[in-house]
Amino acid sequence: MDQAIEQEVTARKKKKGIIIAIVAIAVLVGAIWLMRSTLKSSVGRSEITTAVVGEGSVENTLNATGEVLPEFEEILTSPINASIKSVVMDAGNKVNAGQSILSLDKSAAQTEFEKINFQMQSKRNEIAKLKLDLNKSFFDIQSNNDIKQLRISSLADAVENAKRLFKAGGGTREGIEQAELNLRVAQLEKKQLENEIKSKQQTMQIEIKEAEIALAIQQNDLTALQRKLQLANIVATRSGVVTYVNKNIGATVHEGDALARIADLGSFKVNGSISDTYLDQLHAGMPVIVRINEVQMKGHVINVYPSIQNSIVTFDVQLDERNNKQLRPNMKVDVYLVTDVHSKTLRVANGAAFKGPADQDIFVLNAGKAERRHVHIGLANFDFVEIKDGVKAGDVVITSDMSEFKNARELTLKN
Repeated sequence: MDQAIEQEVTARKKKKGIIIAIVAIAVLVGAIWLMRSTLKSSVGRSEITTAVVGEGSVENTLNATGEVLPEFEEILTSPINASIKSVVMDAGNKVNAGQSILSLDKSAAQTEFEKINFQMQSKRNEIAKLKLDLNKSFFDIQSNNDIKQLRISSLADAVENAKRLFKAGGGTREGIEQAELNLRVAQLEKKQLENEIKSKQQTMQIEIKEAEIALAIQQNDLTALQRKLQLANIVATRSGVVTYVNKNIGATVHEGDALARIADLGSFKVNGSISDTYLDQLHAGMPVIVRINEVQMKGHVINVYPSIQNSIVTFDVQLDERNNKQLRPNMKVDVYLVTDVHSKTLRVANGAAFKGPADQDIFVLNAGKAERRHVHIGLANFDFVEIKDGVKAGDVVITSDMSEFKNARELTLKN
């Protein structure tokens, strides 16, 4: 039993010794690293990159991607349901305004045109017949009305005669009443006939008006179809380059289908894309910087598309220099949306030294040494960083990563 206790005590001491050794080694390593970082006071010039502090403007930007597209691209569509008859131009060919690109088989549309034309002639004949019937009914009813008027005049004379006979003692009261009754009946019949005349004329006039409206609709359809038939020979409406043409001769195309595209390759725009996270900051008129390799071009947002797909919002950029020779169709470019600008401020080229919070320590070259300085960082973009204080124009700043010397106050530069 005593032997077991002694073994347990020995194991505890051994374990404690191992822990003490590990802690001691860790402290020693940390001290060595701290001493090296503190004591290391020199750096080779070839190991660092520098930039001169200057005065200028710094833009705060949002990073986006973009694609160069022709600013003006016309899509030629099929004006009718037809089939492709022949193709004159191929993609890549230059065309002038009025030059033919392809033609369509318009026989089906021509048949439809002739059908509508025949229906219109039939409708014209129908209107002419209605007008003849209207005139005939007017004269017929007018004649009957005149006859009714003559009968009324005769009956009115009969009433007067009956009254005279009654006064002379040669007639009766019943004779007068009968004559007056006959007169009232004739007057009512005349009024009824006049109402019938008016009603029938109104009805026929409505029928004529409806027929004329139907004819006008058919005339519009015929005019539209005639125009479409004229457009069946697909021609360029402006000079440019054919970027697409449907070469499937004999293929059926429907009205509105794209047949060809013509682009003006002398003027370009940029179609940009960015995460919808920044949608509230994106607006028309927003300044934009477009980078093509080492070339920068300025422009502004002219259109923000309302639809969002896969959390991406798209927009169009109009360039200040739309005919720059660097621009090519479908070229991928970097787009920087400018959200803020500080002008006439101290700035330096961006580099690995500038990272983290707005308050930073940087190294500034002075008399063969690099001095640590505490500065406040303002706006930053891909090219420049704004330094609000701690430096002056003309100072040379180390822009490479200096985290290795974070505890050094001053460094000696080695050639």
